[in-house]
Parts: sequence; structure tokens; C-alpha cells
Amino acid sequence: MRPITSLAAAALAAVVFATPQMAFAIGVGGLAHGLKSSPVIKYVVARGPTLAPFAHVVFCMRLPGECQKADGASVADADAKNMAVLSSVNETVNRAIRPKYDTASNGGGDDWELSPTSGDCEDYAITKRHQLISQGWPARSLRLAVVKTSWGEGHAVLVVKTSEGDLVLDNLTSAIKPFQKTGLRFLKIQSDDNPRMWLEL
Repeated sequence: MRPITSLAAAALAAVVFATPQMAFAIGVGGLAHGLKSSPVIKYVVARGPTLAPFAHVVFCMRLPGECQKADGASVADADAKNMAVLSSVNETVNRAIRPKYDTASNGGGDDWELSPTSGDCEDYAITKRHQLISQGWPARSLRLAVVKTSWGEGHAVLVVKTSEGDLVLDNLTSAIKPFQKTGLRFLKIQSDDNPRMWLEL
């Protein structure tokens, strides 16, 4: 193959940068300007229905009141009062439950328990949801989610839909973070319309 001459290279560059698609992508202010104008994603985006975790199905059969459809707002105000309640419940539950993984070695499979003295990530998440609802938080704004940690472990958290975006309550940290800043990979989440229905992310 013959090498491209300087003149040919210049002509090729002129053609590429003259195309409307490239001009639109870069914009008048350049590439950096285009990136700055990109909207910030504040909420997780579902792709469609998926299977609920089997342990959650069993949990709903045992405690149907925890899985009822609810009316009211699906987005809670992120005002000072609500955020104080959110932080208090997150920290209180994280302290109250001693970490213990559900494995075959400790008596069986995955078992979701409400307010246990010891339990794993799902137990923290459902307990936080229960306590927030009991304190007047709108049930539709509280959704369980199945995720993977940055080290590849399956995990569950509570996602709270607020006016400031989806916030995550996690038993691995007392910090409440926007979902996109957690380092978690989101796999599926409850529907805000029906807690028994789960959506793929």
C-alpha cells in the first residue's frame, strides 16, 4: 500500500471535518462544550419487565403487607426533614443488624427477614423500606434493587426516588449517595407501581 502524501492527508481531513454529522457532534464550542451540555442522569432507567428474585416472591407470600400496591407520590421531596429521616433510618438499621450471609453452610438458601438481629444485604434493605414507610415515607418511592459490587459480588440495596434523583441506602456504608456515584452495577429494580413486579436495568 502506498503511503498517503501530506496533500492527500489534508484533503481527507477536510472532508471528514466538513461532514454535517461531525460538525453537529463537536459543536461550535468544540468537543468539551458538547460534553458539558449533556444532561445528568438522575434516575435509573428500566428496560422492561424481568423475573423477581425468588426469595422476594417467598417473602411477599409470607408478608403480603410488605408487597402491596400503594397510592401516592413516586417521588419524595428531598427537603431537610426527609433527608434527616432517611439518614437516621439508614444508620440505625446498619447498626442494628449484624452482618451474616445466607449460605448452605448456615442452614439454607437465601431467606429475606424483616428486622433480624443478624442478616445479609436484602434484610437491611427490606427493613429500611419498612421503617421508612412506617414513618410516613411514600411507599412508591422506595424500591429494592439487585446490583453487583465493584468487586463482582451480588448485592441488594434500597433505592429512594427523590426530587434530587435516585439515592441509594446501602448496608456497606452510612453515606447516602446518588445511584450513579455508588460504583454499583444495577441489574434489576422493583416497579414503583407494583412492588411484586421487577424491571431489568
